Order: sequence, then C-alpha cells, then structure tokens
Amino acid sequence: MASNNTRNTHSSTGNDQPVANPHGISAYARALTLACRTMIRPMGEMATVTEASMPVVSGVINNLAKLRPTPRGVEREEVRLNGFRIEIVRPAGARSSLRDGAVMYMHGGGFFLCGLETHRPVVASIARRTGLPVVSVEYRQLPVTDIAGSVADCLTAYQWLLSHGADPSRIVFAGDSAGGYMTFATALRARDAGLPVPAGLVGLCPALDLDCTEKRAHPNYHRDVLIPLSALESVVKLGAEVDGRLDPEMSPVNAVLAGLPPALLIVAEDEVLRRDSEIMAQRLAGAGVPATLEIWRGQVHAFMAIFPSMPESRAALAHVAQFVRARLEAGEIARTA
Repeated sequence: MASNNTRNTHSSTGNDQPVANPHGISAYARALTLACRTMIRPMGEMATVTEASMPVVSGVINNLAKLRPTPRGVEREEVRLNGFRIEIVRPAGARSSLRDGAVMYMHGGGFFLCGLETHRPVVASIARRTGLPVVSVEYRQLPVTDIAGSVADCLTAYQWLLSHGADPSRIVFAGDSAGGYMTFATALRARDAGLPVPAGLVGLCPALDLDCTEKRAHPNYHRDVLIPLSALESVVKLGAEVDGRLDPEMSPVNAVLAGLPPALLIVAEDEVLRRDSEIMAQRLAGAGVPATLEIWRGQVHAFMAIFPSMPESRAALAHVAQFVRARLEAGEIARTA
C-alpha cells in the first residue's frame, strides 16, 4: 500500500495533501528562503549551464564547502574506487561495521555540482541519528561522464558494499535532488542486473523525471525560489539526450517499479521538483510498493542538505532516521521469521 504523510492532519497543500510542519515556519527557514529568492536564484538565472562552465562553477562550490566547519561526532574513512571516491562516515566511537547495516548516500548538485565536502554535514547528521555507517558516494558527474555514467558509479559503490559483507536487507539508499535520482535509478539498475535491492529508498527533494514538461505546467514553476527550470533542462540536454531526444526510460518515474523496496519521499511544498515526487508516489502505489510522501511548508529545495541544523531539517532528518530503523527492523524480522 502507499500513503501520504500521516504525521499531521490540520494543514494541507493546494491539492489537499497534508504538510509535515503545519504549526509554523522557523526564522531560519524564512531567512534561507529570502536568501534564495533575492540572491541565489537570480545568480542561477544569469549563469548559462554549458560543458565549459560546469567545472568552473563546481570548483567554486566545492572550494567554498571546504570552509565549513568539520562536522563533530563522526569519524571518516575514504575509499577510492574506479575513478571516484566514497567516504564512510561513522558516529564517533561506534563499533558497528557495514555488516550491521548502512546508509548509502548519493549527493545532489544538478548532476554536475557538489561532492563529499558539500554534503558531509547532512551525511554526518544521518550517521549520528541512525548510529550507522553512511557511505557517501562521490560519483563522477558532467561533463566527465553523462548521467548514465553517474548511475553506473553508484551501482559500483553498491557492489563494493555487498562485496564487503553488507547485507542488502540492512542497506538503505538515500539522496537529495540529483542524488535522489541516483537513489532510485541505482536501485532499478541493481534489480535489473539481478542484484538484491536494498531495504529502502529515501528521496530528499528528488529529481525523478528528466522530462520537464510536467514541471513547466505545475504552479511551482513560478513559485520555486531556488531552481531555474531552464538550468535543469540544459543539464538534461547535455547529460541525457541523444541526438536531441530524451529516452523516457531514463526517468525513474517511467520505469517498471514493481520489486522496489518501500520509499520515503520528502519535498518542499513550493519547489518545482515537487511534481516528480507526486508522480512517483502515485506510480509506486500502482506498483504495490509502499511509499510515504511528506510535503514541507516554507522550505526551499533540498533544505535538509543545504542547512541540516535548521529546525525543519532536523525534524525531516529525524523522519529519515525513523524510516531507516524501521526498514532494518523489518529485514531482521523477515530473516528470523
């Protein structure tokens, strides 16, 4: 069965879906929204996304991320795979190994931005909240490889996890934005390759439909304070189209979804990618896959990854931790039944 979020009953979105935070919006969230509306989105609209500009913008963002304080309460271990890095982030002093369970996290960044440094705070938060190792995957991105190549790297990371004794029934995939795409696309690729699927999937403001037609027709096309849809369309042209054509099967929403594990989808009420999660929740339900959709009011796209210490982010990540624990417990029950 599939369900919308049931943690609230009083406030709803324009199409009667309940919101996860009906009791107000924090000052931190309001400040982040203002900064996105007045500075970040206007800058994004002025910038042209090209194969030449991608490495420049990516370098600036990654270098700025290095100025952030190192997250406390965790230990880090870097592993180099074939052409990319992963970083295992564990709660400080934790004795749990990958065999005990893990979250495989795939960062966002529009398929060409960000990496281990930018997403270390949210990865560390998930590690502390779950008590599990979190394997952060710095997959190759545009323009070094196309979107399919990024998915191949994430599948390689999953295979590495399995080869090191991790039990798929104790692994949860998670990712924000483009990393949410990787979360679902990697699970689908694993299933189709005959590998066991993980225990659960977490999409944080995920990009799940590379075709922007539905998003352009949605009211959030004009409401989103962070993402210029034209930038996403440019990325898709560079990273997914072949001879000007986009294969619909590259979008997880169009895949055969039967056989996927339960999913948690968390999105901002007014972001343009909300439509992707709404479609995915409906199609998972049709495929008999349990799915929960949470909609958060007054937040920006990928708020929990941008500012994980914000009150709403802490609450959303607590829901992620609850979901992860529930999926691991379900796996344990299934093994001992």
